[in-house]
Amino acid sequence: MKNKYRIIKIAVTVILLGFLLSFSLKKFSGQKITDDKISVKLNEKAPVYFIDEKDIREIVKKENPSGKVGALDIPALEKKINALPAVDSANVYLNLNGKLNLDIVQRVPVFRLNTDGRDFYVDEKGTEFPISKTYSHPCMLVTGSVKKDEYEKLAELVEKIDKDDFSKKYFIGISKDNGDYNLLTSEGNYKVEIGDLDNIEFKVKGFKTFVEKYLVFQDPEKYSMVSVKYQNQIVTTLNPYFKENDSILKAGNKELAKAPAIIPVKKNEDKPKATEVKKQIKKSDPIPKKTKTITKPKKTEKKLAVEKPKTKAKVKIE
Repeated sequence: MKNKYRIIKIAVTVILLGFLLSFSLKKFSGQKITDDKISVKLNEKAPVYFIDEKDIREIVKKENPSGKVGALDIPALEKKINALPAVDSANVYLNLNGKLNLDIVQRVPVFRLNTDGRDFYVDEKGTEFPISKTYSHPCMLVTGSVKKDEYEKLAELVEKIDKDDFSKKYFIGISKDNGDYNLLTSEGNYKVEIGDLDNIEFKVKGFKTFVEKYLVFQDPEKYSMVSVKYQNQIVTTLNPYFKENDSILKAGNKELAKAPAIIPVKKNEDKPKATEVKKQIKKSDPIPKKTKTITKPKKTEKKLAVEKPKTKAKVKIE
């Protein structure tokens, strides 16, 4: 009995609500939707200005030229607003008093990607949307051949950089070269090579340790790259255009110069074999026996051994 009573109660409530809704629609269907009866709310996590209230009101007028409540197609209007590139979601509904409400959430760019001649924004969901002619959102600039399946991980990296005071101070951009990601720094001309997008926190922590224990005592112009992509290792590359590096680079070149030069020795392929010489002698005119000793290969080998190589390196001919 109790269950039947509940079912009857729910059914009566639904019928009453339907009656009130149909009555209110009939009452306001002939009325016009004036500007004061349109409520536009632009909700976003961060302040963005890709679209404004004026743009939404113009769309409402285009979708409902008559301006009457009864002629308004709410699902079509909602679909139209959701189709805007900078809109993440839109909810359109009418109140019982005939007021039109539009709750809109805009996309918030996490980074701006410049690749293959294209320039666009990417949000936290990894969704691409075009830049605006009237508004430019401040965010991390990324360059290089970034794949779509890397968007979400890259967005996570940018968000981690923005939330960390140390990273936010040092890193101003990201580039991808030859399959490896590099963090561009605000100090000096060096970049931080991180490789792939895995273990980002560990890699950034390693760079932070290097900065606090060593780099703070050095001129930031000294290096062209600091690599943290290898596990438990930090590899630095000196800047060849930094004057103080001249002595270090020259010393390295001297060490390379001390290494013995290896000169390849070519075998004398043109030297005829003894059997071939004998055959040639037989076919030719008669030669005195004394001239046979001239064609012996041993004497030609001695002549080759006497010749000195042009370089100072010693070469042993076997």
